[in-house]
Amino acid sequence: MKEEQAASYGVVLFQSISGALRAEKLLKKQGIDHKLIPVPRHLSSDCGVCLRFLNQNESQIRKTLSGKVEIQSICPL
Repeated sequence: MKEEQAASYGVVLFQSISGALRAEKLLKKQGIDHKLIPVPRHLSSDCGVCLRFLNQNESQIRKTLSGKVEIQSICPL
């Protein structure tokens, strides 16, 4: 059961904390559910913070952040 719950989330990894904060602001403005969390140990990131989101919102998040925030990668949890 826990694997199903974990599979329903993804994370956006950023180059810097400023990118993570900018992304949070943009997603709040669009009303897209998300949460800033520490980067999970199994993922690597220059920034210690990532943005967790529901997988169903991935395309909307990509569109919202495209050209506005530099991201390192988007990964499933």
